[in-house]
Amino acid sequence: MRSITANLKSTRTGKISSSLQLAMLLEVSAHPKPGNVHRTRDYEETHFEHYLASSVASGPHFERAATRGRLVASGAMSLHNGHVGQIIRDAAIDTLNAQTGGNTSLGTITLLIPIAFAAGMTRNENRLLIPRLRNNLRKILRATTVSDSIAFYDAIKYAKPGGLGRVELLDAQEEGSKGEIQTGNMTLFEVFKLAAKRDSICSEWVTNYKTTFDLGYPYFDSQLKKSGNINEATVNTYLKVLSQIPDTLIARKVGQQKSNWVSKRALNAIELGGASTSAGLKEIRRFDGELRRNGHLLNPGATADIIAAILSLALLSGYRP
Repeated sequence: MRSITANLKSTRTGKISSSLQLAMLLEVSAHPKPGNVHRTRDYEETHFEHYLASSVASGPHFERAATRGRLVASGAMSLHNGHVGQIIRDAAIDTLNAQTGGNTSLGTITLLIPIAFAAGMTRNENRLLIPRLRNNLRKILRATTVSDSIAFYDAIKYAKPGGLGRVELLDAQEEGSKGEIQTGNMTLFEVFKLAAKRDSICSEWVTNYKTTFDLGYPYFDSQLKKSGNINEATVNTYLKVLSQIPDTLIARKVGQQKSNWVSKRALNAIELGGASTSAGLKEIRRFDGELRRNGHLLNPGATADIIAAILSLALLSGYRP
């Protein structure tokens, strides 16, 4: 009986992991997503297959997070011992080792690891309820510790993400920042609070994934019901989020004014019908070409990370492509 129970638990956490891996795969496959790598466009150093490899490498870490969520739900583990930061760090290392295209997924796994943990806490068999998932997510994010902060800074050291910029307080590229975190006893949630205005991933954490749950997921769901086409719904949701939330990666690289311009261009594409009309597709392709003229400078990478989180909600709540 014990072995059967263990296998059932493994199956449930495995399903969570598979759903989040699929979310990553669907996000990078959606095309044409202006300025991003997708199934028909690469960047010189980073290719579509690098993202596929990263998605596969993330799987064990999603399952690890989901398993810890189940342990918390059963009372066998405290939320404060969830070690979310360490799981993110380990996932970042494995995704880097799985391919040769550099950092592909740090932002995405920073969003998806807590979702995996929250999904593990819900105890549902096949279909997770979004409000319950979000409530558990809020608890997880606020239960992070100083050790989570240190582990996340180590993840940044390994991944070497582009476009970080420099800040005076707790600069992730300064080794001394970890000492300041320890001295100040700062949890990862508190660290992310300091960075929320300049980084959409941090902002999602401290607002309990406001863009993901309140803007992105409802819009994606309506688009999917309207067209029945996962690719079309994903691209349109990407444009919708980008049009309303200027991409912080672009802002850090080339300034807020340019990031706002990108959002206006995304809005124009949406108003022409996005991926649902020939006029919209023509505009999207023109927009894509404009974003690629200067290498990675106008790559809306933070928006892509949020799209993966949105897709994960759909898959965890029962959607199957």
